[in-house]
This record gives sequence, structure tokens and C-alpha cells, in this order.
Amino acid sequence: MSLVDDVREAVLAIPAGSVASYGDVGRRIGAGPRQVGRAMSLLDESVPWWRVVHADGTPASCHGGAAPELLSDEATPMRGRRVDMPRARYRWTA
Repeated sequence: MSLVDDVREAVLAIPAGSVASYGDVGRRIGAGPRQVGRAMSLLDESVPWWRVVHADGTPASCHGGAAPELLSDEATPMRGRRVDMPRARYRWTA
């Protein structure tokens, strides 16, 4: 599998209402956060890109700034403009 495929699989596993940071995804698949960001830019719209956020909980600013609204629609825990990472962070099993 390619890096893009690995990122796609990891992101698809994040349930609605939860998020992971670029670094979280990278640790899951053995890549750096910048590599994850680059791979994310190559994914199609069927992948819930808004569930991957910066380490401090700041949503992605791509896609016309739609991430905050999409996160809100999924009832993702927020603290102001940022995701409440202790409450919303997804942890893969196995």
C-alpha cells in the first residue's frame, strides 16, 4: 500500500465526533505529520478530511474553511475555535 492509501485507511477509521492530529495519523502509519498533510491533499472528498486537525486542535483551513462547521455538525467537542483534544482525540486500537 502507498502512503496515500495508509492515510486514507487511518482517516476513514476516525468516527464522527472524533478527530486525530496530523501527528497522530503519522504515528499510526509510520510517517511524519507533513507527509500526512501532503497525502491528505491527494485524497478525494469521500474521506472525512475535517477530522484531521493540527496538534493544538485548530481545524484545517483548506476547503474554504468548512472544517469548523463540519466538526460542529458531528457534535465534535470544541473549546472556542479549536477542538477539545483531550475529549475528541481518537485512539486506534490494535
